Amino acid sequence: MKYEVTVSDDFWNRYRKLVKQEMIPYQWAVLNDAIKINIERERNDASIPNEKSHAIENFKIAAKRAEGRHYGWVFQDSDVYKWLEAVAYSLRYAWDEELKKTADEVVDLIGQAQEEDGYLNTYFSIMEPDRKYKRLKESHELYCAGHFIEAATAYHLATGSARALEIAKKLADHICRTFGDKEGQIRGVDGHEEIEIALMRLYHLTGCREYMETASFFLNERGRDPSFFREQTVDDDGNPVIGGLDSFPLKYFQMHRPVPEQDTAEGHAVRLVYMSTALADLAATSGDERLADTCRKIWRNIVDKRMYITGGIGSTVIGEAFTLDYDLPNDTMYCETCASVGLMFFARQMLRIDANAEYADVMERALYNTVLSGMALDGKHFFYVNPLEVVPKKSMDDPGKSHVKPVRPQWLGCACCPPNLARLIASLDKYIYTVRDEEILVNLFIGSELQCEDTEGTFVIRQEGNYPKSGNLLFKISNNGQAARTLKIRVPSWANGYTAAIDCESLSTKPVNGYLCFEIAPGEHAVELNLDIAPKRWYSNPKVSENIGKVAVSRGPFIYCAEGVDNGEDLHCLRLPKDAALSYEWQEDLLNGVGVISANGKRITGADTALYRAFDDTSITEQPLRMIPYYAWANRGTNEMRVWLNE
Repeated sequence: MKYEVTVSDDFWNRYRKLVKQEMIPYQWAVLNDAIKINIERERNDASIPNEKSHAIENFKIAAKRAEGRHYGWVFQDSDVYKWLEAVAYSLRYAWDEELKKTADEVVDLIGQAQEEDGYLNTYFSIMEPDRKYKRLKESHELYCAGHFIEAATAYHLATGSARALEIAKKLADHICRTFGDKEGQIRGVDGHEEIEIALMRLYHLTGCREYMETASFFLNERGRDPSFFREQTVDDDGNPVIGGLDSFPLKYFQMHRPVPEQDTAEGHAVRLVYMSTALADLAATSGDERLADTCRKIWRNIVDKRMYITGGIGSTVIGEAFTLDYDLPNDTMYCETCASVGLMFFARQMLRIDANAEYADVMERALYNTVLSGMALDGKHFFYVNPLEVVPKKSMDDPGKSHVKPVRPQWLGCACCPPNLARLIASLDKYIYTVRDEEILVNLFIGSELQCEDTEGTFVIRQEGNYPKSGNLLFKISNNGQAARTLKIRVPSWANGYTAAIDCESLSTKPVNGYLCFEIAPGEHAVELNLDIAPKRWYSNPKVSENIGKVAVSRGPFIYCAEGVDNGEDLHCLRLPKDAALSYEWQEDLLNGVGVISANGKRITGADTALYRAFDDTSITEQPLRMIPYYAWANRGTNEMRVWLNE
């Protein structure tokens, strides 16, 4: 079934315009070292390169257009590729001939940097051509290749660029020849999953089964030979490409056991969700129920035991990784922006396997909270790490919290997150609906129009409303076919209640797997869904030791937080009493327009300055509490922030 989605939503079109008008030009200037900005290391580590990006110059050197040495991380090429992918998506909703011309020039530059056999990586072409694929644990060669193939696929679909697709296929063909279980091939995998996602996307575009088969090889080979990385290191007598990775366990790379046998979320969070995204795509495409079941097990472990209320994942700065069940510290976590972006990728593919609204619930949770928190309202400052609790003095003076930034930097030494954000927001239309053979799922409440067409006729959904400011939604539906079609609309798990009607008749049936089911007969129809979007309280499982006695507040998809600018310092001394009413007010002039939640709170104070006392001399005073959506924090200067409040 062919389908197309057009976004008309006020909230999200502001962000899509921000991508087109601010983020893409700004990131282009950074990639060309054409702007004076402060590039911060994402944590206290002198080995992180942060003088400049140099990413475009690396390609010019590899293409023999310039002379010099490679600068930056070995995976720096991927910053350019993700920028190109964001450009591709933006051109679909805001055509720009000058931007296309620039992007075409980038594609030509990449093509000139590509080697004759299809190999593409500026670091190894410039610095160490004899070490290609000899340090796969560290090299990110296939990771970078995957990001280019993804970008080229998107760019070809947006512009019809034959050149981008030609380079991508040449690169993919080279990888298919080089890796596999046949004689003369490398029987191994990259340290960072990504190529698997890309090869599946290229398969969907071209229909070439070799791409899907190679993606399957990489997924099924991972973890089968735990000694592969160690043996490569022994055989290669050069210095590490990225130092320090030898100290990480195999589960950091998801290499601790074969992928089909993995049932928990382990290791580097981004790698895990990228692997899971490709695995779910392969399972949905091939119908392999064994792989689908692996995806379900990993998903269950993430959302039941290892995910923050904001949709963040990754509990420790050491390895940017998962730790153990219910270990969810609020002030030393990682919650990388890319990890929540990847969680959305994973959720989208899971919706192809199962029509289960939980996947869309988590997709929405990540999108409206950790993903959006990853960028400032101006589109020119970015978080790598998205904390749930910040005290600026501790970020400055505690080495264990150097990764917890109280304000978003202009750019980062490891700049994977800014272009990842840009490409996700620009492609948001892909996440609103899931079009399956037998049904259409409405996953996200974003003003839009879906047009589907097949041999049975056309089917159009026009989604209207003022979500997430309001929970009142209207779906205008046109079925121009000869038979009824199944439409499923999600009822969010956070909703306190709902009412639904079709053609002014109340719906009496209950949701199935979180979706209300409608059989849409030929003709014109209207479905109304009214969600109770009042503020509500949330509590952690008691096994989350950090949140005992604490409460979090939400309204609709937004998790809320308290900032020092509204509530004063020492937010840990605040209390939100269990019986305090939560009042909501929309403030148009605050943070580009946000809903503020207020309550009558309390503050604990102490008169004695002694560190420890034999008696309790604290007192409790009344204090109004004011909370804003989590995504909007850190846009008013350096101050404290806290999601979980003492109750």
